[in-house]
Amino acid sequence: MGTTASQLGKDLLSEYQELTFLTKQEILLAHKRFTELLTKDEKGLPNTRVPMERILTLPELKSNPFRKRICHVFSTSEQKDGSLTFEDFLDLLSAFSDSATLEIKSHYAFRIFDFDDDGTLDVVDLEKLVNCLTGETDDTRLTTEEMRQLISNILEESDIDKDGTVNLSEFQHVISRSPDFVR
Repeated sequence: MGTTASQLGKDLLSEYQELTFLTKQEILLAHKRFTELLTKDEKGLPNTRVPMERILTLPELKSNPFRKRICHVFSTSEQKDGSLTFEDFLDLLSAFSDSATLEIKSHYAFRIFDFDDDGTLDVVDLEKLVNCLTGETDDTRLTTEEMRQLISNILEESDIDKDGTVNLSEFQHVISRSPDFVR
């Protein structure tokens, strides 16, 4: 653990603490876990990107139905390939930490659910969201009518301005009434 702390440096560690919802110990553990994803050749290089395929091997993401969307949302890669730098990885962990605010958590949840990245949850986004949650096998997939009814119910409850989509503000309004969301 001493080598991890010295690799980060006290100033950088302090900066990460100020900029995230993570403790010093959580940052050091994150650095250790991120470093374990690097190849031998990558370990000495600064600002190394870990490909999404390797990030997805983490047990916390392996079974998450939104794992690829999570990587894409937190990736700062210009190639839009879902690869993560250590700072991207910290942002991801910070947003999902117990200390993150409801506003931060709901903002990132909205971005993850916004599959086409257009700033709204439309019928197509909601359908993909439901399919991610229910699974896309023949046994779990909703019928066309069940899907239509569910999306209609979601929009009825969430679409305050009745434009056929859910924007961030509407999403956060619904989330604020859902205490289970923060858990």
